[in-house]
Amino acid sequence: MKKNIRKASLAIVLCVGYAFMNPTLAQNNGWGEGAKLEDAEVVVEKNRVIELPNAARNFEKFRVEPPAVADRNVRYRFEDYRLPSQDIELQMRVLTIKQDELTKLYGNYLKAGFGNYGTAYLKGYFHNKRSETASYGANVSHVSSARGPEVKGQSAVANSSISAHAERYLPGFTIGGRLGYERDKYHFYGYAPSLMDEVDKDTTKQIFNRIHANGYIHNQTSNSPLLYKAGVKLNYLNDRYNLSEANIALNLNSEYTIDEISGFKVDADLSFVQHKDSSSVSRTFFKLNPSYERQFGAARVTIGANVAYTGDEVNDARQFNIYPQFRVGVEPIKDNLLLYAGLGGDLQRVTLYELTKENPWINEKVEVADINKGLEIYGGFSANLSNYVHLTGRVAYQNFRNLYFYNNAASDSTKFDLVYDDGVTNVLNIYGEAVFDYIDEVRLGLKLDYNSYNTASLDHPFHRPELMASVFGTYNFYDKILFNSELYYIGSSFGRIYRPDGTFVTRETDNIIDLNLKADYKFTSTFTVFLMANNLLGKKYERFVNYPVKSINLIGGVTYSF
Repeated sequence: MKKNIRKASLAIVLCVGYAFMNPTLAQNNGWGEGAKLEDAEVVVEKNRVIELPNAARNFEKFRVEPPAVADRNVRYRFEDYRLPSQDIELQMRVLTIKQDELTKLYGNYLKAGFGNYGTAYLKGYFHNKRSETASYGANVSHVSSARGPEVKGQSAVANSSISAHAERYLPGFTIGGRLGYERDKYHFYGYAPSLMDEVDKDTTKQIFNRIHANGYIHNQTSNSPLLYKAGVKLNYLNDRYNLSEANIALNLNSEYTIDEISGFKVDADLSFVQHKDSSSVSRTFFKLNPSYERQFGAARVTIGANVAYTGDEVNDARQFNIYPQFRVGVEPIKDNLLLYAGLGGDLQRVTLYELTKENPWINEKVEVADINKGLEIYGGFSANLSNYVHLTGRVAYQNFRNLYFYNNAASDSTKFDLVYDDGVTNVLNIYGEAVFDYIDEVRLGLKLDYNSYNTASLDHPFHRPELMASVFGTYNFYDKILFNSELYYIGSSFGRIYRPDGTFVTRETDNIIDLNLKADYKFTSTFTVFLMANNLLGKKYERFVNYPVKSINLIGGVTYSF
């Protein structure tokens, strides 16, 4: 409706406009001055429909013809442009990424100090820094006391040593060796102090010279199923009284892995000892130990034999021996609890080289024999608790032949002979150890070693204590102060003193309780001061009859690392 009205209004407007624009037409109609408009009616009708024809549509896409490909002949021209000959110094800087710096290592240190009893203390350790191809170093040591616990200078002692070692890492194997020299000076001061003026100090002096050298080759770090370590060793000893001993030893340790649960092991030792004193003695030693191991679930079983030979004739020694070996280990908690038990035997090499370190007051012309452990039945365990506590325990019943004991010599009570039990010596051994280790800051430990001896012919197990125990601790205070302490106990033992009339008296040594302390204070990474205090309980106890030890012994000094 609205559309119709609009259209009508538009038509009226157009008509009126046309009338004004065409005056002639207006005059003809009598519309002029004085004329009058008459009423009129205009009717507009919409009765026409405009129709348009359908447009034609073309759906075909326009096609653009590609240009024709013509042959192109491209020609290249190479010209060599050269700078005029002149000296040019190019300042170049290569942009690099800063790497993390390695912690500086101090592979060398020197320690020097002094203490009471006229004690001089010197230690040196020298070693190469980080290396993937070799490891080498050297050690020096000198500890001496101008005075001892008794008869002043006639109980002086001095221990000096120097050694060098090296290893070379080659593809598939490693070779190495060590060479060293030791000089130990002692005095036979085990006589009554009242006789000091009557005894010539020079006649109580004893000096040991030791040379040791060894070389080895192994492939322990390779992935080969056959692992081995072979070595050769030379130990030489002489003293002030024309005693000498040379020991050349060869050893081999090998292991062949068949698969993940089984393997073979073969160990072999060969030793030749030449002992010269008032007479010359040759001692041969050989040992071969093959064994087979197999894993059965949580249990591991080892079966083997130990074949050994000794050339000793002391105390009617058994020269050829075969010891069966059997061991079973069960690990109910992997890497945390191991239980084991077994039986076996062994032949242990004994030389004056080691005996004179254990007891420097050994007499001349002693008879040395290898220890024959005929039968041993044992059982034990090893446990780890919460990564900080490690426990170890072992019980064994052992039978020994030619187990040596020290006893005061009948001709001179200041010296010791080696004595042997005529028969079998039975020993019950109980060993226990507990260690608490907390992130290299606190370390506490307890050790106990109990041996009950049952001798066949000897009245006592001379100078072999029944019980030895120790409690030790270490505390690292922020890598600034380091404390070490040890409280140990050594039970009493027995020695026999012969009188000039041929009679003898048996003496019991002291029960030893001793406390040792050590403290290090680090001023810088290279400079440290230390203080060592030994035998703080101050008792001059006797480990060997007639030989008291020093009372409180203090040593202070400095350490320099570089």
